[in-house]
Amino acid sequence: MRFITTVIIAIIAVTVFSGAAFAQSKNVESPAQQQMFEELAEKDREVFDSVFKTCNLTKLGELVTEDFEFYHDRAGQNANSGKQFVNSIKDACEKRKTGADVRLRRELVENSVQVYPLNNYGAIQMGVHRFYIITDGKEQLAEIAKFTHLWKKENGTWKLARVLSYDHKPAK
Repeated sequence: MRFITTVIIAIIAVTVFSGAAFAQSKNVESPAQQQMFEELAEKDREVFDSVFKTCNLTKLGELVTEDFEFYHDRAGQNANSGKQFVNSIKDACEKRKTGADVRLRRELVENSVQVYPLNNYGAIQMGVHRFYIITDGKEQLAEIAKFTHLWKKENGTWKLARVLSYDHKPAK
């Protein structure tokens, strides 16, 4: 009987301590993971600023890979190269300048972004974002969507290689 009690206590102790170790490893990021998260947050901001705010096509071209691909749940494959993507943004910027297209603002949903290292390549960044239409200086929430970005680290520089933009839903 004493042996069974000792085994049960050992099993409970292993379960409790392994559960605590698992919870701790999920909640504590290494400095390297934190640095990667912050670097990608900055690059993400630069990409979307270049697309929606500044129309800085030179900067945008520096932020994407040559073999960049963009997939959208409603439109399908939007781009199959960095050059094609930058040209499509150039066209959109021209339309916004003339009023032929709406101005948009993208906003990350707080605490939705997750980043996972991808060994010998870069990282996966996932999250949720909202899009606002800007008309006459006023913003109106238009839709919310999910995204998955594949970032490649080339010569110490992060470049966006693949975009999946999906689960677009109108704002309620």
